[in-house]
Amino acid sequence: MKEVFKTRPKKPQPYPFVIDALADVVTEKKPMFGSLALYVGDKIVLILREKRDGSPDDGVWLATMAEHHESLRREFPNMRSVAVFGPQVTHWQVLATDSPDFEEAALRACELIAARDPRIGKVPKSRSTRSKAGTKRPSGQG
Repeated sequence: MKEVFKTRPKKPQPYPFVIDALADVVTEKKPMFGSLALYVGDKIVLILREKRDGSPDDGVWLATMAEHHESLRREFPNMRSVAVFGPQVTHWQVLATDSPDFEEAALRACELIAARDPRIGKVPKSRSTRSKAGTKRPSGQG
């Protein structure tokens, strides 16, 4: 019998040591833009990007806000804005694989996430919209 549907081989998950370190807290792993997004509850906390094409943005992307950059930079001196978004400072910060402390920094980020550090993680707009929509009362009730 001829195979009708061919399945693509699964892409290996990037940086398995990060996934292992967060196994007890990550509630969802979701492919995103050829990378892997990790969620804790409704918050996206990390994107693991491993294109293997020499990109300076390969590594662990931290979901954060600009007001946390200074304090996070004390923890991660090699952290920087994701270059693919242009020269401006972005909420997404990267712990790049070409940094000399990449694995140590990535594991430290995992410790902060596991401790629910409020500087890492944000609710994506699509999820916050969905959450708000789910809390609306049906018309005529209230």
